[in-house]
Amino acid sequence: MVGWALLVTACAPVALGDEAVVLGNRFLSREVVVTDGTLGTKLLGNRILGVDTKSGGDEFAISLTDGSGKERRLTAGDFEVESLVSSKAEGRKEVLAKLSGSDLPVDLQVRYWLEGEKPWMRKEISIHAKEDVVVREIAVEEIRLPGAFEPYHADEFTARGPSKWRPPLGQPVYAEPSATWWGVEFPAARNTSEGAGIKCRYLTDRPLVKGQVLKSHPAVWGVADRADFLKDAFFDYIDATRARPLRLQTQYNSWFDYSRGVDAKKFAASVAKVHEELVIDRGVHPLRAYVIDDGWQDTGADWTKSGVWPVNGKFDKDFARSFAATRAADSRLGLWLSPGCLFGAQGAIGKMREAGWESLDPWMSMTGEDYMKALEERMVALAGDGVSYFKLDGVFGHLNQRTFKVEGFKGSEPELNDKKHDEAKERYLSLGSERLMAIFAKMAEANPDVYIVISNGAFLSSWWLQHIDAVWMINAGDAAGGADRTGELVYRDARYYQLASAERDNTQFPLHSIFNHEPKKTSTGEEPDVFRRYLYMNLSRGTGFVELYLKTFQLSESDWEVLAEAMKWVEEVFPNFERSRMHGGDPAKGEAYGYTGWVGESGYLSVHNPSDKPQTYSVVLDRGFGLPAGTKDFGYRVTSPLAGDTDGLPEAVRYGDALSIKLPAKAVRVIEFTAAK
Repeated sequence: MVGWALLVTACAPVALGDEAVVLGNRFLSREVVVTDGTLGTKLLGNRILGVDTKSGGDEFAISLTDGSGKERRLTAGDFEVESLVSSKAEGRKEVLAKLSGSDLPVDLQVRYWLEGEKPWMRKEISIHAKEDVVVREIAVEEIRLPGAFEPYHADEFTARGPSKWRPPLGQPVYAEPSATWWGVEFPAARNTSEGAGIKCRYLTDRPLVKGQVLKSHPAVWGVADRADFLKDAFFDYIDATRARPLRLQTQYNSWFDYSRGVDAKKFAASVAKVHEELVIDRGVHPLRAYVIDDGWQDTGADWTKSGVWPVNGKFDKDFARSFAATRAADSRLGLWLSPGCLFGAQGAIGKMREAGWESLDPWMSMTGEDYMKALEERMVALAGDGVSYFKLDGVFGHLNQRTFKVEGFKGSEPELNDKKHDEAKERYLSLGSERLMAIFAKMAEANPDVYIVISNGAFLSSWWLQHIDAVWMINAGDAAGGADRTGELVYRDARYYQLASAERDNTQFPLHSIFNHEPKKTSTGEEPDVFRRYLYMNLSRGTGFVELYLKTFQLSESDWEVLAEAMKWVEEVFPNFERSRMHGGDPAKGEAYGYTGWVGESGYLSVHNPSDKPQTYSVVLDRGFGLPAGTKDFGYRVTSPLAGDTDGLPEAVRYGDALSIKLPAKAVRVIEFTAAK
């Protein structure tokens, strides 16, 4: 075996006998081998644990069709390794394998690499066409891996069905006892555990003419110090590689004030009012954005001629007055927009359809060349003009209905719920996601500080965060149903429980980047403490995306006081949102539950008793509850931003202590912890 320490000369060729190259750092390693001319992986090392895991398998697989139209599956065993070259430069370590086959329509390059001292490494495949082919599927990883499992439990790939949209895409695979996580860096990939191994692959439909090259999305794998904390290790990687650093995005949205009746004058009045009440009078930091929701677009125009998403007569064509209003509030302008032309944009589809632009029944296609090109031009131009927030509402559909490009169907027929159509539906989502990612990249070039949310019709994959900033929580309505604030909390938190609980979907997506359509304040008259505790519980969910839905001119002085107080609290506690998580039971069953977040030397927890009977709720303050590794010697002072919430609790606790909290019926408690070593 050739160790990396011996491979210090850049581009040092390796003999193609039964030899190996070890690519690694102090966290992990991969032994890449050539055996009888075939590329493979022999060992995977978790160097944190000192564990080596024997691997093997097909290494990768690609499926393609050639001129005959017959689909062909090729793995490493179908190719001969021409060369295996290692290099090291500027913090990057790399192994590059060149593969060929005399009777095959493609040659390949397989690249493995590490960047710096990170606990993860990547792999990608470049496909070089020797004749015209169509690439249909790429499995970047297809290897043996003992103890592999899929943490995500859901599989609802439906075109029709309220709150039944849980496609098994863009979720990682975990493995024990190696304490490794795996996946393709692509939201629409499907990463699975199959038999004694894993497959990290995605569907595509990419034609290549002779001489063209297609580079795959990279696969990535990483390690944890313990198998039961793989989710934490995976989220560390996501936070380190996301498009823009996690930040607190506070903003106002015009929808509850005006619905589609919004105009430039009304919007400016609300901006000024919110800024005066929260920022000038009560010292809240300026909101990062004020957002014009559905209602600014001109659906009467012919978008094939005017350009898509033109501005109607209620606003300046360049949003001049709206930009001025947000600048006066030391903030920025945000816009609602529906990529699929859903909701208030649907009226513009007819003329585009008549012009031959690709649409699906009833919305626009996310892979249609004409519309998507025009959409890219418009969104990039808006970002370049200074629009700093985009709510992309209606991507592949909405809460109750999705659309797909499937041969023989218009787009959203109930028959598409049948799983026999899943491959075609997945391929459309894959191609549509790639097209959106290309747009997001250009928007970021035009405005590096842009904040992008994908809402209705999106799906929860952490790999979206390498392109945008937050994702709709899916399977929940805009308005939280319920007869009172308890009912509203239970509605939304029951959806959080379904999404996040290991007993339910166990979605591997960080709560800090969830868009949840709250908090709302649309009437006055409720007791200040009722509003206060609803608001703190709402914000304790730990999302860094806080969008205010207000009836701005109906709020009382007391309402503004409570809102300002809570906004200051979220600014203070936001660093702990980096590791926010849900704990406890099922809100829908009346079980006590809450949220917690711990970073460095501080933490918080909230707990809600949704039932009409008192409960006592207990937690253990250890790593399993979210306290960081390395804090076992810490003690914590116990405080609360809410009066009375520390009654009956000790003034100080230590790592490992059990904490019991007495909860009256329908009570909310919020507790803060500050470390004292």
